[in-house]
Formats: sequence, structure tokens, C-alpha cells
Amino acid sequence: MVVHSPKTEHHQGKDIRIVPIYHELLPHLQEAFDHAAAGTKYLITRYRKKNSNLRTSFERIICKAQLKPWPKLFQNLRSSRETELTQKFPLHVVCAWMGNSQLVAAKHYLQVTDDHFLMATGRDNPVQNPMQHAIAPVCGEARAEMRDTNNTENGKV
Repeated sequence: MVVHSPKTEHHQGKDIRIVPIYHELLPHLQEAFDHAAAGTKYLITRYRKKNSNLRTSFERIICKAQLKPWPKLFQNLRSSRETELTQKFPLHVVCAWMGNSQLVAAKHYLQVTDDHFLMATGRDNPVQNPMQHAIAPVCGEARAEMRDTNNTENGKV
């Protein structure tokens, strides 16, 4: 898929990006293509004008889905996708597709997710011994007791 980049077109070789059509999008784009008239140049035409208010339209869609709009709608979508892609592809590849540098990605887009914590603790691994999880609350209680004991001894209670 060719993505035109008006923001960076003044830099040599930065006027367009070649981006894969991700497997999640392909069925939707294929359906639009199948229903398009012969010779149609663009599948999505509704928002091609520069004065299209994408944010308002997007907020309406979110509200119809009975969700609450979140801050920085488009930046957060981009951030989520960039974070997802870096789980499967090297950062330099993802940055080429997204149109930013590794520095910008790290500073503004990449997130720490709940899934990262699950992977780090092994809780996403179904082979892990279930008995290991049963011990965790006891350990938590022991830590709380130790904290209470230390606070009492140090005069913090």
C-alpha cells in the first residue's frame, strides 16, 4: 500500500512510504474493493478532502459503540499499533512503515503494556505450573507482615 506523506515530502525520498496491508485490514479492504465500481481509483473517498473533520466523525463512531473517547485519539491509535508491530518486527522496519525515527518512536509512541508484564511474569505461559500461582497471595501476605514489622520497629506506624 502506498502512503503519501505531505508532512515529509520536502525531504528527498520521504514523499511516500510503502506499507504492508496488515492481515487485520485485508478482509475489509477486499470487501470494499469487491463492491467498488470498475475503474475506481480510491476505495475510501469520504474523507479525502483536506477540510474533513476526522476527529468529530471518529468521536461519533466511538459514542455509537457506547465507548468514551480518549485523549489524543489518533496519536494513541498510532502508538498502540506501533507498539503491537514492534512485538513482531524489528524497530527499524516498523519505523519505516510508520514514517518516524526510532528516537521518535521510543520517545512518543512505544508503550509498556499489560501483556509485557504477563510475559515477564510467565503468566501468559499455559504450561506454567498452576501451583506457582497459589503461593503468590501467601508471599504477598508475608511481604505485608514484613513491611508492618519494619514500620513498627522504625516508628513509622
